Amino acid sequence: MSILTYNGGAMLAMKGDGCVSIAADKRYGIQMQTVGTNFQKIFEMGPHLYVGLPGLATDTQTVMEKIRFRKNLYELRENRKISPKVMASMLSNMLYEKRFGPFFVEPIVAGLDPVTYEPFICNMDLIGCINKPDEFVVGGTASAQLYGMCESVWEPNLGPDDLFETTSQALMNAFDRDAISGWGAVVYIIEKDKVTIKDLKTRMD
Repeated sequence: MSILTYNGGAMLAMKGDGCVSIAADKRYGIQMQTVGTNFQKIFEMGPHLYVGLPGLATDTQTVMEKIRFRKNLYELRENRKISPKVMASMLSNMLYEKRFGPFFVEPIVAGLDPVTYEPFICNMDLIGCINKPDEFVVGGTASAQLYGMCESVWEPNLGPDDLFETTSQALMNAFDRDAISGWGAVVYIIEKDKVTIKDLKTRMD
């Protein structure tokens, strides 16, 4: 059994037309035992920038603190907000530094560029190899199910409302088929002028 599946979890991010979404389940479990149903896996790193950290729960919290520290240093030194592209490179470098004793997280970065408001999504493996597709990225133990769902429901140039619906349906239908993720979900829709956060009530068994 992989250590990445110890706590379970499912996460995805999708590109829309001038907007981007990131969503995750809320389950915190130890193997097949559910411990909590309100575990935070997505963290705000700026007005239009969010980082999701699926994987081992202890490493999720450690990596979040480390990247928040590096982000603050970057913004102090550069005197500007960090862009999603820079955040992805910084996170990738940090994970690669620890490649011989890696953090067991597979991060997802989603956001809008602070200047051009161009949507950006990427995910990476536990040693920081970046994957930047034009449609969607997935992570967590329900990855196989998420890929199948996203391939069927994603369309180009989705507006914010359609993007929310697509993201929600893909996530909920995928983790219904995975025993160690689910138990509620949260969806973030990031637009130029606002961020909408919606909690989803899902099957609790």
